[in-house]
Amino acid sequence: MSKSEKFIILPFKKVRGNLAPGEMRAASNAASAEKIARAMADRFVGVAAYSVQVDMESGDMSEPRVLWQSGEISDIAA
Repeated sequence: MSKSEKFIILPFKKVRGNLAPGEMRAASNAASAEKIARAMADRFVGVAAYSVQVDMESGDMSEPRVLWQSGEISDIAA
């Protein structure tokens, strides 16, 4: 089993009064993910940088771990 750590940034916006995820972005490392998330924070109601472990053979992912967050975010593991 070959696992790889991936870093993603997910902004959140309000749609009809509900919190909805925006377009996900990838980052090459944790520091870059946090830097991108911080830069996006002023444009969204919430933004978070996550780390996930991905099994490269099966595509299975671990529960996302929040590296940095700002504002309102929702649980993406649900």
